Amino acid sequence: MRDLLLIIFGFVNKILLVFKLRIIKVNHRFNRHGNAVPDYVRFATLQLLAHEINENGVEGSAAELGVYRGDFAKHINAALPDRTLFLFDTFEGFDKRDLTHDIKNKFSDDSVNFIDTSVDKVMKQMPFPDKCQIIKGYFPDSLGCISQKDDITYALISIDADLYQPIYEGLCYFYPRLSEGGYIIVHDYHCTKFRGAKEAVQEFARNYSVKYVPVADAEGSIVIVKP
Repeated sequence: MRDLLLIIFGFVNKILLVFKLRIIKVNHRFNRHGNAVPDYVRFATLQLLAHEINENGVEGSAAELGVYRGDFAKHINAALPDRTLFLFDTFEGFDKRDLTHDIKNKFSDDSVNFIDTSVDKVMKQMPFPDKCQIIKGYFPDSLGCISQKDDITYALISIDADLYQPIYEGLCYFYPRLSEGGYIIVHDYHCTKFRGAKEAVQEFARNYSVKYVPVADAEGSIVIVKP
């Protein structure tokens, strides 16, 4: 039994080294709901997807819709340092139009708004800020700030917008522009506080015959891969 355990531990350590999982840095991460969450799975999933993208030569930029303070975006920036990272957010909390829709449909309430952020706070977290482009404003209207937006392709996208409308609109914009072998991560799919996330993913999947895989991270993300 002892020998078997040693073999298992050795195998795990090799995996961590290969994918450069910086576990210590996220050991006491606090999520946006105030709970201490050592969300190893979420960050390990990102590292693995970035590794696959680079190994398979998947073309395109990276993006995050719903940046808040940049706690996840900084890991995207670090995992894909040679790629442009588009950061979409109001940087002023939820837009009333989106929040009203979710409250009306009983997807969520107005107990949180994430207004305690700014562009400066986010950019200070980025390890490669020169590769980041801030797209500030209401999505999808903010797409007008991007020149030649229809010509951009993406290899990795994180959607962490919490509410139904921006998540659905994000999927409608990003998925057609996702390169073959690229990935979309949608956070909060199984989060009971933001039920609109699951509704948006399921409706998009039905409408466009898209399949997705659940991830056992703290808020139950899903991953879509472009075949």
